[in-house]
Amino acid sequence: MLDYQITKPQLDTPQKQPTIALLHCYDLIEDFLDSINISFETFCDRFIGSWMFGYINALQRVGVRTILFCISARVTKPSRFTHRPTGAMICILPASKSYLAYRAVRRKALSLYGGNEGQSFTDIENSKNKRRSIVTKIKDLVKSIGNYLSTPLGLLAQEMRREGCDALLCQEYEYARFDACVLLGKLMHLPVFASFQGGNETQSWIEYPLRLLALRGCTGLIIAPQTELQRVRDRYKILTSKLARIFNPVDVASWRAIDRSAARTAVGMPLTAKVVVCHGRIEMHRKGLDILLDAWDQICRQRLEQDLRLLLVGTGPDADKLRDRITAMQLRGVMWQDEFVNDRTRIQQYLSAADVYVMSSRQEGFPVAPIEAMACGLPVVATDAPGIPDILEQGEISGGLVVPRNDVTALANAIGRVLDHPEWAQELSRRARLRVEQKFACEAVGQKLRDFLLLKVAPIEQQTSQTFETKSL
Repeated sequence: MLDYQITKPQLDTPQKQPTIALLHCYDLIEDFLDSINISFETFCDRFIGSWMFGYINALQRVGVRTILFCISARVTKPSRFTHRPTGAMICILPASKSYLAYRAVRRKALSLYGGNEGQSFTDIENSKNKRRSIVTKIKDLVKSIGNYLSTPLGLLAQEMRREGCDALLCQEYEYARFDACVLLGKLMHLPVFASFQGGNETQSWIEYPLRLLALRGCTGLIIAPQTELQRVRDRYKILTSKLARIFNPVDVASWRAIDRSAARTAVGMPLTAKVVVCHGRIEMHRKGLDILLDAWDQICRQRLEQDLRLLLVGTGPDADKLRDRITAMQLRGVMWQDEFVNDRTRIQQYLSAADVYVMSSRQEGFPVAPIEAMACGLPVVATDAPGIPDILEQGEISGGLVVPRNDVTALANAIGRVLDHPEWAQELSRRARLRVEQKFACEAVGQKLRDFLLLKVAPIEQQTSQTFETKSL
């Protein structure tokens, strides 16, 4: 990474553009980038597939500037970069000495224990067929402490003041960084918000009382799934006035289908094949890829005379596990693009080449991938992981089918039903695109985000002009 000179900001004026600080949840940005095997340069130049840049894009449409703040062990002073696809600023802050010392000790402990930075102690214990023990609880506690050390609060405050930030938005609230940021917000007299993108568990017991204080002390939470809204209400007794049900946005003008024949030629897919596609991070358990492969095996056995293709696009920490399972099962028709694809045109080609999109996840937040597929006119078959029933709120009327998690037969039957009835699939395709246009467009979502993030500067109890409840969108 190359540093460049930080220019002095202009003094605030009545015409100052509203500015939101958006804070990534990973301890270090390289933890995230290494997990998907891309460089920071690629992240700045071409990375688009994320809720965070959806937020940035949506807020830009309604006149709000967003700065993405990340922490890194590879810089020594605050450094600014530009995310080329959106033009947004990315501000990288150096990790604190205390956190770097923690990482060094943790790395040594993992090495002595037989692991590495890519594994948790639990993974190592399971690999050695050991029972979960007090060691795991100690590991979780130590990791929580490290998570709290990971945010350089003084530097973050300094750079937010420098940029004239009006509010701070954290990626997740079930995370130590959020607790620390709520404290920082109190000290800076700055509103602090958080969104739900899939994290719904505390790391260790020490987080629970701090999380309770943070959630009750924050300005507001953005939670799209109804099930998560109910969980937060039940567990933390959060006021309804602090909760906003706002969907993750998609640029519907950019995400649209291209000619299917051209798309299939571009990706090397036979024109007559029936194609199922899935794109995203390769995480076997979380993404339910074991269920998907079992369902695919069932689909193929029931349609021996058909040319069937399962197109997988993406990579991740479980790429080797997926490869081994595909080989062991001797599956036919599996085409896997084992890389993180940043080029939107290529993703559109993969989606446009397919007949149906599938998501077999066990856990999600509010996934963008199926919304991208729907924007490209694909009917969706997905499990009832958090967020999915909200995206496909009316099932077939919304353009897809929702099946229970971990149910191989239900997933196989739903995919087969769409493949076997092309005229019905075309109608689902039309409904999927309409659903995205009406509920996930950047302009509409951006206005909701602006209203929630900037109108809630006043104390919650003083706001009477607008209530953000869990009404169906």
